[in-house]
Amino acid sequence: MSLTFYGQTKSFWKKSDTLNKKRRNTVIGIQGGLTAGTLVALHQLWYKDFPQSSFHFINDNKDWLQMDKFGHVMTSYYLGKMGMDVLNWSGVSKKNQLIYGATYGFAFLTAVEVLDGFSKEWGASFGDILANAAGTGLLVGQELLWNEQRIIMKYSFHQTKYAQERPNSLGKNYLEQSLKDYNGQTYWLSANIWSFAKDSNFPKWLNIALGYGAEGMLYSRTRAANNLAQNPYRQFYLSLDIDLTKIKTESKFLKSVFSVVNFIKLPAPALEISTKNGIKFHYLHF
Repeated sequence: MSLTFYGQTKSFWKKSDTLNKKRRNTVIGIQGGLTAGTLVALHQLWYKDFPQSSFHFINDNKDWLQMDKFGHVMTSYYLGKMGMDVLNWSGVSKKNQLIYGATYGFAFLTAVEVLDGFSKEWGASFGDILANAAGTGLLVGQELLWNEQRIIMKYSFHQTKYAQERPNSLGKNYLEQSLKDYNGQTYWLSANIWSFAKDSNFPKWLNIALGYGAEGMLYSRTRAANNLAQNPYRQFYLSLDIDLTKIKTESKFLKSVFSVVNFIKLPAPALEISTKNGIKFHYLHF
């Protein structure tokens, strides 16, 4: 009995070489249900407490020095990658993975923009939509060009003093701040060196990463009406990184863990160039 169960479990996780309609239909059903449930929950838990309006757009492209837009790029990228992965597991053709899987992030986030568009408090954002498209484009473009993801998006975070000034808006604890405090966030494009030179002796796990961040922000924009003064500035980073999925291990558990957490940029030495402080070296940047 145990051997049979083990064999079934092993077979379940193994990618199907041909189209498995049962898997595909299950994926579509679960994904559709989760998407609908998430949108309904968002409406009930968030949007319904704010006044509604006719559908409208806003221009928030100058807010938070575009840090929120990088968040949209990354979310769209990884939701699309997840959509591709589950269809790949189902044996769906690469073409259909790109059409129906890789575009999932853009489709889902566009639905969220529609909810924003009917809220008087916010409004749909052209900038957000373009950022969503950029995340999907980064994913699809690499699959079309290289049939693999050589450049992936990553995220890192460190706590800052700014959240103490506006804890209700920037977060009261570490988890809230990691989501709300743009001052401590950095978004990275992490490129795998070996993928561009596969005949070389570069370690397969070694990446080079370019990062973008911003600090000095207590509000989305600098306005005279704001109670607290702020001096926002941009930060650009150059650092080394590790692609955890390319580390050799026989442990399936570790492989799963590495795959899940690979969106996190591990702390490493980094060179920072900012519009306020010029050039600065960090022994470890989070």
